Amino acid sequence: MSTTRDHSNVKRIVVKVGTNVMTNKDNRIVGPILKRLVDQIAELYERDIMTILVSSGSVIAGMEVMDSDITDPTVRRQVFSAVGQPRMMRHYYSIFHDYGMRCAQVLATKRDFSPGKHRENMINCYEGLLSQGVIPIANEDDAVSLSMSMFSDNDELASLVAELLNADMLVLLTDTDGLYTGHPDDDESRLISNVTTDQDVEKYIQKSNKGEAEGRGGMESKLGVAKATAAKDIPTFIANGKQERVIIDLVDGKEIGTRIID
Repeated sequence: MSTTRDHSNVKRIVVKVGTNVMTNKDNRIVGPILKRLVDQIAELYERDIMTILVSSGSVIAGMEVMDSDITDPTVRRQVFSAVGQPRMMRHYYSIFHDYGMRCAQVLATKRDFSPGKHRENMINCYEGLLSQGVIPIANEDDAVSLSMSMFSDNDELASLVAELLNADMLVLLTDTDGLYTGHPDDDESRLISNVTTDQDVEKYIQKSNKGEAEGRGGMESKLGVAKATAAKDIPTFIANGKQERVIIDLVDGKEIGTRIID
């Protein structure tokens, strides 16, 4: 079996980085991980491959600097996110600046992806940024999103952005190497390298309970989103965001992580 895949025509990718990738065991954002992420985006930029980054972390960034006695979980999340968004962008702005690059924040609600003026306007914004070499950083606009129409998580947002911009690849970064046949720590468990949209692999997913700071996504969500995206002819990958040069390796066609194709 070949150890590489042909991705020579990749020019535009969407990368989603989850909260568990950018934080340590104390639920603190780890600056060197963000720098490693930007370093790869900068390298791709030099190869004329543009990255759209979908970044989690705003809620935990807000929780790092404030306590809250708000009991309503939706309002509490809105407050933490509103406080944390500028903190996350300050991190990214500073790191991109060190590489001589620019980034921009693009906040969206689910209604913005429905056909109509909102969608057209968002496409124009993204395309305008990309044409100027600016890296868009997308997230949900938690402050104004209605709870009944929120994205299920940032995996769904990343999928919608990939479809919106006709991306050549979607990469969902998590804290495991991909989808396993059992728990990743079990000796008998093995990594599933390739999955098709009609393949029944949901039975392998390990259920887990997430805390407020850990985000809404999980492997079940990622697999569902990955299959839906792959069905739109966008190859999708689930891979370990803490692994060195994981994005570069995927773009270069190395067989790491789990690939989902139609």
